[in-house]
Amino acid sequence: MAPRILLARHGQTEWSQAGRHTGRTDVPLLEEGRRGAKLLGERLHRAPLDGLPGAEVRTSPLSRARETCELAGFGDRATLWDTLMECDYGAYEGLTPAEIQAVRPGWLMWRDGVPEGETLEQISARADEVVAWARSADRDVLVFAHGHVLRSIAARWLGLGIDFAARVRLNPTSLSVLGWAYGEPAIESWNDTGHLTA
Repeated sequence: MAPRILLARHGQTEWSQAGRHTGRTDVPLLEEGRRGAKLLGERLHRAPLDGLPGAEVRTSPLSRARETCELAGFGDRATLWDTLMECDYGAYEGLTPAEIQAVRPGWLMWRDGVPEGETLEQISARADEVVAWARSADRDVLVFAHGHVLRSIAARWLGLGIDFAARVRLNPTSLSVLGWAYGEPAIESWNDTGHLTA
């Protein structure tokens, strides 16, 4: 079996709802986020995934991801992994894109990086670590993490530079699957939030 990686983004928080860059600040889930996490869990536990028996589960230690994991029913199987933490936005932590554009017109994180934070090279290296782990054995993996780091993982899974992450949106409590097509790394599904409206 060719290993797949299932990416679960954490539920809605006050900062994600407002579009604020939420890196290492430990913002809790909103009630909407907790409800979404439970719905995500229901989806992961019914056919065809059936609770992903045999899959290895890891989560970012930040509470919004960890609580999403727990509410989805995987807390007892999950290992905390710092590598899955959200990007360190440095001086841009807590700011919205519009606020950043007001002081730095034309700014794009995936091209320009952030002052006083994690470099694009560092983010890419963390994403590579996740990809290497996911491909290290014949089993699926499930990770609970954050928007920008999950987008970076997708780019590196495909063998692309992390600037590709600028081209893929990822909503709170979404489920995405990275797998294979004709022997090449591929996106099986992306930013699926169907469980939130079912």
